[in-house]
Amino acid sequence: MLAFHFPQYLTTPELRRSYDVGVIRQIMFWAMVMAGSLALVNIIFNRSRWLSAFAFGLVALTVMLGGHSVNVDPNFPDHTPYIGLDWFILDLLGSSLIFIFIEKLFPLRKNQPVFRPEWQTDLRHFIVNHMVFGFILLATNLMVHKFFGWAPNDGIRTWVAGLNFWVALFLIVLVADLVQYFTHRAYHEVPLLWRLHAVHHSVKSMDWMAGSRQHILELLITRTLVLAPIYVLGFSKEVIDAYIIIVGFQAVLNHCNVNVRLGPLRYVIVTPNFHHWHHSLDQEALDKNYAAHFAFLDYLFGTAVKSDRAWPASYGVLGDYVSDGFFRQLKFPFVWKG
Repeated sequence: MLAFHFPQYLTTPELRRSYDVGVIRQIMFWAMVMAGSLALVNIIFNRSRWLSAFAFGLVALTVMLGGHSVNVDPNFPDHTPYIGLDWFILDLLGSSLIFIFIEKLFPLRKNQPVFRPEWQTDLRHFIVNHMVFGFILLATNLMVHKFFGWAPNDGIRTWVAGLNFWVALFLIVLVADLVQYFTHRAYHEVPLLWRLHAVHHSVKSMDWMAGSRQHILELLITRTLVLAPIYVLGFSKEVIDAYIIIVGFQAVLNHCNVNVRLGPLRYVIVTPNFHHWHHSLDQEALDKNYAAHFAFLDYLFGTAVKSDRAWPASYGVLGDYVSDGFFRQLKFPFVWKG
């Protein structure tokens, strides 16, 4: 409803050019009917009454402000600064539908509920990190262009631009993962950087939302460092778009509560099993398994976990000293006296 009222500020230009507004209105109508009905049933049967009342109130407010029938004014100037509320909603709905389904189909810890402890904290991280995604991308792109705009357009950039799509895709993932590997390792080995990264490791239950727990400064630093060589090397937009899809899918999947190992391929590709060990409290797993895409990098650099057990026993930060709650975790790197 808000996106209908303020499309120039709350919708993503690339997405709004592709929308069928009639279909979106129908989806929104039935979503409101379902949400309002479920909230009302829960209120009547006294299930999560305050949460249900809040949800019902939001649906009622949406209806009062026009609901699915808000008239959309298409006449607004191009290049208006925007947040991308539509991208956030699609991302949240798409991620939850896909990855909760995968977790229920191949569960690792069968008794772990969807709404496990601290899910509200991670949802807040998800909301903030994804809602400001546009601003982060804009800021990092400006930084990369400012500091690496000197890169010549001939030579290696011409060679990279002329590569076969699949070769270029493999190369961009490899380059990005090499940067990610050493950046990730620095987050563990440099005390100042660990203050930021400890927030990510404080999650005690692994699922599709666990990877969203990331300090906003870490997100900005890592994105800038990964974008820089990609820009300098001159990969095409199509290859970068494909890389972003791979990164998004693999980042969520590898935190999922799924029993996936992929046999011998787990020594080549980072799987949920490989990354779960990185989050483990077990002694043999501390400061190991840094790669984000290619597990062979950790075997190559001697930082792969070696264990007789298939899966770790527990997750979190050794000593459990990271504060609970979203706002406390934002402040944690600046107030921790460790």
